[in-house]
Amino acid sequence: MSHTIVIFGASGDLASRKLIPALYRLAGKNRLPQNTRIVGFSRTAFSHQQWRNLLAETTEQFSGTAFNQQDWNRFAQTLFYQPGDITRADDFENLNEVLRQLESPEPAARLYYLSTAPQFYEPVVAHLGQHGMAEETDAPRRIVVEKPIGTDLASARHLNESMHKIFAERQIFRIDHYLGKETVQNMLVLRFANTIFEPIWNRNYIDHVQITVAEEIAVGRRGGYYDRAGVLRDMFQNHLLQLLMVTAMEVPARFNANLVRDEKVKVLQAIRPLDAEQAIEHTVRAQYAGYLNEEGVPPDSQTATFAALHLSVDNWRWQGVPFYLRSGKAMSCRTTQIVIQFREPPHMMFAAAGDRAIDANRMVIQIQPAEGIQIHFQSKVPDSEMKLQMTNLDFRFSQHAGEGLPDAYQPLLLDVLEGDASLFARSDEVELAWGIIDPIVAAWTETGRPELASYETGFWGPECSTDWMRAQQREWFDTCPVLH
Repeated sequence: MSHTIVIFGASGDLASRKLIPALYRLAGKNRLPQNTRIVGFSRTAFSHQQWRNLLAETTEQFSGTAFNQQDWNRFAQTLFYQPGDITRADDFENLNEVLRQLESPEPAARLYYLSTAPQFYEPVVAHLGQHGMAEETDAPRRIVVEKPIGTDLASARHLNESMHKIFAERQIFRIDHYLGKETVQNMLVLRFANTIFEPIWNRNYIDHVQITVAEEIAVGRRGGYYDRAGVLRDMFQNHLLQLLMVTAMEVPARFNANLVRDEKVKVLQAIRPLDAEQAIEHTVRAQYAGYLNEEGVPPDSQTATFAALHLSVDNWRWQGVPFYLRSGKAMSCRTTQIVIQFREPPHMMFAAAGDRAIDANRMVIQIQPAEGIQIHFQSKVPDSEMKLQMTNLDFRFSQHAGEGLPDAYQPLLLDVLEGDASLFARSDEVELAWGIIDPIVAAWTETGRPELASYETGFWGPECSTDWMRAQQREWFDTCPVLH
């Protein structure tokens, strides 16, 4: 069966930077289904060839040394363009007719990718339903939507209900590119295919878990959007809670989309909700110096660009193990990492042999940019008395990827084409995540607490975040990844 990928918002940044380069690389690896065509839909009045020429430039720019002109020439023949306005029903009728002509005479599976601003999701879905473009009479129909899925629980629930009027849940793929990272996918293999890790992945051996998503860049020209969203809506509700779920979930009976997502949802259901007073005690919020000078930001803005949360997962595996989540703009470096901090040995027989405290073991899972896993453990300093030093076992995925690691969109697009929703958010998952974040946002807004701290750019956030961790007898793992 042939496949048609329709990209709404095809003249936008996401299509040129991520989607088309990812599809080009997949085609070069012969991993796209045979007879796959890609149709762009946007208001810009391109011809087929004009769109192909534009994408040739941007794909070469964002593919680097992986770009090959002959491969591109073959791939470009699968690209088509249909100008239209996503707010006009007649333009969807025209699009549907063009798709039928391209797909004739055999029926084709369709993937609708909404590479548009979130406010257009609902009208696009409604128009697809109005013209029967979601019906699976003779071939699958799937739709991909990017985050954010709503701006709070009420809006997320409304959007989900709107999509469910036209598409069944199995047809909807809510994409989070973090889950396409090799390291995130490998978390499932690390935990559930290795007997050396799974027995110690619990409260008996783990002291706490840190999940950090640090961004080196400031808000820049996104000030207008970012000031309405803030760090909790922008990063925590989706990326950080997704990483928490993958870290804390139980083993599914089989690697099946519904079973995997069932276990992820159970994690969210087990997270202890925070009331207003607890939200103040268990969170830190801050704003980087200079944020108020960014374009589009009000001069009296109280929007947080940094946050740290202490969450508890109330089940047998994780009872008493704190999960510390933090994210911020304008920090020391760009890194996404999960730190599994193990407990100290019950008896420190070597404590008197050194002149410093002995660090407990830890596992650092680097999601980006240096995708890999490090295990930190104690060893003896060579040619010394019984002195100890922290030693690393370091595994980098790049060292085992002959052609380099694929961009996160490559495996995710393949999964959609194959109908595998394992790494995509389900509607109940999205709503539960908002149910965790909304009370914290409300507490900050209504009480003005905790106090909005300030931090200098280029560091690991505000000093009060470090003090907050130390008050709990713990330390942040403030180390930028080593890039090779």
